This record gives sequence, structure tokens and C-alpha cells, in this order.
Amino acid sequence: MGDIAADELADQLVSAARTSVGDELRSITYFTEDEEEQVYLREGLEADADLVGFADNERLGFRTQAVYQDTELGDYLFNIRVFERGYVTRVIVGDHGAFVTTDEMEMNLFKELASAVGSVLEEHDPA
Repeated sequence: MGDIAADELADQLVSAARTSVGDELRSITYFTEDEEEQVYLREGLEADADLVGFADNERLGFRTQAVYQDTELGDYLFNIRVFERGYVTRVIVGDHGAFVTTDEMEMNLFKELASAVGSVLEEHDPA
């Protein structure tokens, strides 16, 4: 796997997520249809997660965007997966996305997190 997230993009994703959720941030993985790259992992956490497996699952969001396009619910914004000890938030813009893992946190922070990550992805959208 190469360096798919330019340094500027990676830095902005980390900054946006840290600003939104602070110390609850665990990791950030940037992905496209074909590649994934972990751009942040909190110190003290093991780097043994199945990134390819997680990314393959989160890539389903590319299809989700198409399925939910033009519904009465409005535009698809982001996805949250809830686990015993934390969350995965996925945001996709165009042909790229990011999934962010966090510790347990207040629900109102998810909208802030998704908005911040989405803004960075939009700024770097290759389309």
C-alpha cells in the first residue's frame, strides 16, 4: 500500500477530528475504492486492527450514497457504528472517505465530527 493520503490531507483530517472529539479520538483511516491508509493511531493503542477488513466494509458506503440519493430523507451524510467500548464514524465525499474510531462519547459530537471530516474531504475531492 502506498501513501494515498497526501500529508496535507492527513494532517487536516487529524486536526478536524481532534478539534471535534478531543482525546476520545482513537484512529483515522482514509480510503478510496482500492486502497486504505491509517493516518492516525492514538499513542498506546495496538496497530493490529484489520484495516483491510474494516475498509472493505466501509467501502459499502460508496453504494449506500447511490441507493439513498434523492430520497425524501435528504442527502446521506454519515454513518455511525456502535460497539461496546466505542464507535466507528464513516464519512464519504465523492470517490474518497474516512472512518474514525472513538472512545465512548456524547452523541452530539458525532454530527460535529462528521461535518469536520466531510469538510476536509470536500476540500480535497479529486472530482
